[in-house]
Amino acid sequence: MNKFSTMVVASISGLVGLLVGLVAFFINWNVYGGGMPAYKALLLPGNISLIYIWHPIFTEEIDFWPKLVLQSLGQFGIVVVVSGVGTKLVRWALQFRAQ
Repeated sequence: MNKFSTMVVASISGLVGLLVGLVAFFINWNVYGGGMPAYKALLLPGNISLIYIWHPIFTEEIDFWPKLVLQSLGQFGIVVVVSGVGTKLVRWALQFRAQ
């Protein structure tokens, strides 16, 4: 874990989270028709961003593609922030333990 900086770990985690979210969205839309199990859990960061970040800005209903882009941005951004903070905390705890 010491080989990579916190930003690299957070960015890779964000890309994985974005990929998982897009694949889950695609499967939910095309295979299940809107009722995929664990869909809400897989897209939780994106949905949180839609509700608490983008909804106050865009009070009117927006089209499908802009909403998908906003959800994907939230999915990536929230995963990056959470994994970055988590990585920093783990590194701090390991440093503290080594002393």
